[in-house]
Amino acid sequence: MKSILFFLFILSNYTYPVFSQSNLLESVKKNPSEATNICNKFRELNSEGIYSSDQEAIDYVSERNKLTPVNAEIFSIYVIGLYCPDII
Repeated sequence: MKSILFFLFILSNYTYPVFSQSNLLESVKKNPSEATNICNKFRELNSEGIYSSDQEAIDYVSERNKLTPVNAEIFSIYVIGLYCPDII
């Protein structure tokens, strides 16, 4: 029974489309205007006392780019690192 559950778990991971980290980085590099828009949103959120790592900011990136929350957080880190290091 355990082996069947394990197999289903592994299978479900392969059927769910996931961006690899390198693809996320490439998508940030190829879309500087999108990164600038996200930076501006982060600045707006920072002015309201909301950090880029807060759930509201992650949800914004996740919904805007159709990413999982984990990938949205990774995407945000890449955007901040490449385009707006002044963001908190």
